[in-house]
Amino acid sequence: MEISTSPKLSKLLLLLERYKATRAETNQICNRLEIEDLCIQPCAEVSPPKWHLGHTTWFFEELILVPFLTGYERFGEQFSLIFNSYYKAAGLHWTQQNRGHLSRPTVAEIYQYREQTDQLIAKLLIDLDLLEHDLLNSDFSNNDLLNSDLLASQQSEVAKLIEIGIHHEQQHHELLYMDIKYILHCNPSTPPYIQQQLPASKEVKPSWQSFDSQLTEIGHQGDGYAFDNECPQHKSYLTGFSISETLVTNGEYLQFIEGKGYQQAKYWLSMGWDWVCENNLISPLYWRQVNGQWYEYTFHGLAPIDLNAPVVHVSYFEATAYAQWRQCRLPTEQEYEHFLFHRELAHKELSPTDLQANVFHPNKADAQTHQVWCWTQSHYSAYPGYKPFEGKLEEYNGKFMCNQFVLRGGCIATPSNHYRHTYRNFYQPHQQWMFSGIRLAKDLRN
Repeated sequence: MEISTSPKLSKLLLLLERYKATRAETNQICNRLEIEDLCIQPCAEVSPPKWHLGHTTWFFEELILVPFLTGYERFGEQFSLIFNSYYKAAGLHWTQQNRGHLSRPTVAEIYQYREQTDQLIAKLLIDLDLLEHDLLNSDFSNNDLLNSDLLASQQSEVAKLIEIGIHHEQQHHELLYMDIKYILHCNPSTPPYIQQQLPASKEVKPSWQSFDSQLTEIGHQGDGYAFDNECPQHKSYLTGFSISETLVTNGEYLQFIEGKGYQQAKYWLSMGWDWVCENNLISPLYWRQVNGQWYEYTFHGLAPIDLNAPVVHVSYFEATAYAQWRQCRLPTEQEYEHFLFHRELAHKELSPTDLQANVFHPNKADAQTHQVWCWTQSHYSAYPGYKPFEGKLEEYNGKFMCNQFVLRGGCIATPSNHYRHTYRNFYQPHQQWMFSGIRLAKDLRN
C-alpha cells in the first residue's frame, strides 16, 4: 500500500515517515563501512556496529510486534538472546563484552531482519490509520495476523512505543558514531570514515556570562518528547555563578598538558589520579605524538591538532583536573540547563549538527550546542517525583542512576530533531570514547 505524499498526512502516517527516515539513517551510517568493520569489538564498552543494527530492530520487535501482532513468530530463535541489551524483564541477554565473539547471525541476516521488521511496522501503522478513519475493508476481520480489537483499543500505546523506539534508535546513531570511531582508530593505517578534509576552526575570544542567585525551573515540561529521566519539571535554587560562553579548546587543553597537568596529583580526584597512573595517560583519547608533534584521530583521518577546535574525548576525571588547574569548576547540570535556555531566549540560538555538511568533528568553540557533550559536576540521579517508563521500559534509565555523571549540550553526532536542552546524558567518570568536552563555571563572589 502506497502512502500519500499529501501534506495532510495523519499523525500515524507522519510517525511512519519519521520511523522510516530514522531506520534509513542507521543504515546510511553503516554504509560507509566495510563489512569487516561491522563485526569488530575492540573493547568491552564498544559494540560491533552489526549489533546496533540488530538491537535497534529487536527493540521494535520486542515492544511492538510481539505484543500487538497475533501469531507473530520471531525472526530468529536466538535473536532475542543476542540483541537484548540489558532488559531483564525481556529474558536472558548476551553479555556486552562478548558481543564481538559472535560471527552469526551474519550481517546479511541482520539486514533481512531489519527489512522484515520495517515492513511489519509499516503495515501495522497503516492499518491503525485505516482503523482510525473506519476505512478498513471487510477482509480485515478475517486477517489472522492482526488482532483488530486489540489494535483499535490501543492505537495510542502503539504510537507511544514507536515514538520511544525512534528516539532510542537516534541514541544509537550517536553510539554508532562513537563505536565506529574507536574501531577505525585501532587500525595502524588510521582509516578515515569520510574522504573529506576537515575544515579549520576559527579562533574565538573567551567570554563569560553571569547569573544572579535565583529560583528556576529545571526539567521537561510540555507536549514534546522527553525521556523519563528528564521529568518532572521542578524548582531548583541557583546560587550566583558565571559560565563560559566558549568551550575549552585543544590549545587551552594543550597548555594543561605542557604544564605537567597529568603529572601532578593535586589537580586530580583520588580515583582519577589512580586511573591516570594505572593507564599511563598523558592526553585525551585519540591524541598521539608523531615526531614530537601532537596529532588527533578524527573521522576525517589523522590530522595535526587544531588548536582552536573544542577539546573532545576527555573523561570526567580529566575535565575536573583541567578545571582545578584553571582555578574554576564544572557547572552543575541545573546551571547548564539554565544557561542554555537563557542563551536561546536571548539569541534565538540553537546550533544544528554539522553532519549534514559532512563535518564529522567538533570545530566551533563558540557554539552552545551540538559540538561536545559537556561534563557537569552533577551525579546522575532521579529528579524529585521521578516516575520511570512503564512495563519493560521501566529499565530504560532508572537502573543506571549510580556512579555516573551528567553531561549536557548535545554533540556533533546528536541528531538535531532528537536534542532538547533538558536532555540528560550520563557516563562513568573514566569513560572517554563519547564526544565529551568541557565548559567551565565559577562561583560569583559576594
